[in-house]
Amino acid sequence: MTEKEKMLAGELYDPTDEELVRLREEAHGWNTDYNATKETEEDLREAIMDRLVPNRGEDVYFQGPVAFDYGVFTSVGARTYANFNFTCLDCAPVTIGSDVFFGPNVSIYTAMHPLRWQERNLRRREDGSVYDLEYAKPVAIGDNCWIGGSVTICGGVTIGEGCVIGAGSVVTRDIPPNSLAAGVPCRVLRPITDEDRMEEQPT
Repeated sequence: MTEKEKMLAGELYDPTDEELVRLREEAHGWNTDYNATKETEEDLREAIMDRLVPNRGEDVYFQGPVAFDYGVFTSVGARTYANFNFTCLDCAPVTIGSDVFFGPNVSIYTAMHPLRWQERNLRRREDGSVYDLEYAKPVAIGDNCWIGGSVTICGGVTIGEGCVIGAGSVVTRDIPPNSLAAGVPCRVLRPITDEDRMEEQPT
């Protein structure tokens, strides 16, 4: 297996692998280019996103600034919106549904490190270069979710469709569909039901 294949499979891998370094450098460059654009430069923004996050549906909008580690390992459904300072460390696949709203300063972290320092610390090759071993866990966010400001979503988490995650939460475990959840760590407060309707029902 290549180091990229190991990474996407959730196995320990070497992030200093030439292919992975090249992919990250390309993505980080596109981040910088996107973050330097004006909101009125719509065509340029779309062209950059075609390179940075090619797997996305129609009418996806990233306010910017953004920070993707790879971009190409993230897929985004139609009409999804991310506010300021969206960070996505997509070392494992990140799947975001359609009609998802992200508040400002949301971070998705698939990247993981071994718990034991003996396995986590930097190592040195015979040529003197250093590296470490990492692994990653995927993240999935269903359709029609609202992720509040400054939420952190950790690797291995699935957030079901129709969820609302309260601002400042740290999501460390799966959240079932149609749940209102918040806290550190994030926990389900209650289901979201028709009683939460704000518009008048037609007569």
